[in-house]
Amino acid sequence: MKTFSDSREERFAAFRQKMVSVQLYARGIRNERVLAAMAKVPRHLFIAEEFRQDAYEDHPLPIGVGQTISQPYIVAFMLEVLSLEGSEKVLEVGTGSGYVTALLAELVRQVYSVERISALANQAQAMLQGLGSTNVRIRTGDGSQGWVEYAPYDAIVVSAAARQVPQALLEQLRDQGRIMIPIGSPEAQELVLVRKIAGQLAMTRLEGCRFVPLIAEPGKGQV
Repeated sequence: MKTFSDSREERFAAFRQKMVSVQLYARGIRNERVLAAMAKVPRHLFIAEEFRQDAYEDHPLPIGVGQTISQPYIVAFMLEVLSLEGSEKVLEVGTGSGYVTALLAELVRQVYSVERISALANQAQAMLQGLGSTNVRIRTGDGSQGWVEYAPYDAIVVSAAARQVPQALLEQLRDQGRIMIPIGSPEAQELVLVRKIAGQLAMTRLEGCRFVPLIAEPGKGQV
């Protein structure tokens, strides 16, 4: 016999498929691996119960402590531009709810994620364990300093806006690697793709966005 819980999950699955077709594919997202990951990962589980009815709408939602989960299109766009093939080791700066972490876990070999707020890091860790993600490590710390122990990384995803790319992240990026990061002030930001080619940096400005600020520990320099 089908339970209420089963019916609810079926309804969310239908919303998720609609999100992929209407908000992502129809707006130009074509990477099949990204679309498959977005269709699989249950975004509603990373959102407080009171906001779950809006889980698959294309806008950010609060996750507590002044942080948000980004809109699905922006997440898909960032992941598509990174052109992840599956063998990569990726650093994520700003675990937040753990939603992007879960998508990365579907797309790459290993994910290392740093979250400044311990309550969010712990919550994301528990959620990812519950979903069976075994290729993720999360720690609480200053994301602007990266996670040097496991560097270098093939790709780095930053889910908070900085005024410039933190030097520590550039140093931890493998040659031929790439960083996706929002750059700008709280009022005006744009996504930037940074590539390291033979030790030189190539920056491509993409499109406007709106992220919470990347906050460094005191004395670690401006971000």
